[in-house]
Amino acid sequence: MVSCCVWQFFHQVHRPRTILNGQLRTRRLGILDRPLLMGIVNVTPDSFSDGGQFFQLEQAVEHALGLFKQGADLLDIGGESTRPYSDSVSLQEELDRVVPVVEQIRAREDAIISIDTSKAEVARECLVRGVEIINDVTGFCGDEEMVPLAVESQAGVCVMHMQGTPQNMQDAPEYKNVVEDVFDFLSTRRDYLMEAGVSQNRICLDPGLGFGKTLNHNLELLQQIAIFHRLGCPLLVGHSRKGFIKKILETELEPDAVIDREAGTLGVSFSLASRGVQILRVHNIELMRQALILFGAAGH
Repeated sequence: MVSCCVWQFFHQVHRPRTILNGQLRTRRLGILDRPLLMGIVNVTPDSFSDGGQFFQLEQAVEHALGLFKQGADLLDIGGESTRPYSDSVSLQEELDRVVPVVEQIRAREDAIISIDTSKAEVARECLVRGVEIINDVTGFCGDEEMVPLAVESQAGVCVMHMQGTPQNMQDAPEYKNVVEDVFDFLSTRRDYLMEAGVSQNRICLDPGLGFGKTLNHNLELLQQIAIFHRLGCPLLVGHSRKGFIKKILETELEPDAVIDREAGTLGVSFSLASRGVQILRVHNIELMRQALILFGAAGH
């Protein structure tokens, strides 16, 4: 456990530039001067922001290809909503949702695809169709076949922290110290994966904003995000349009103000980019890409 004074020290002075040197199944991600943008493709009827908009195959594929053409570096395809209190779906239902989308994207564009799933069989079927990354919201703690699959396939892996499950994670999340607890979890999972045979340069880590966290928990993680660079793996943050953005704006703005979660997403993104976060998982790629170009040009 890291002492309070050390955490404060790193919060004050650790401001790395954005560097990513990651190995995927068949590709390598090199040194960058900006964060990678991961475009969100929810093939679900009930995701919190865009549930149902891209649920049909043609809609999902066109949406994904649109994000790619707008400048998405990665596409994250998911067939099971993980919003608070969402219902789980069967293996077959998830396969039916995501496999055809992956196949059609790969047939039309040479995009780097991540599969957002906690089921090893879903990941396996997508990997054989050209997916490069497994993004598991359970932190590779759920399906016992997921870690052996990651080792066997040599896929890139995204390890996320979540307290509880989507069905109960927002009931009453508690931590002794949210930053230390999340840090320790990600450190432990990184070590476990490496001991199992996943090389460190294939691992990225996600603190899991909104997954078993209160508003204050999310803010503490954002304010001290640079500490997580000490783990030696790229950081992925999924903050786009999340509820904590709405809550903050409602508190700070006039009661009749129009709340724009996209504007809030940009604000958080600039903060993350300024502290070296390597991957931003967002809905609006075109807006984010243009904003980050200007952010860099202005000399952050």
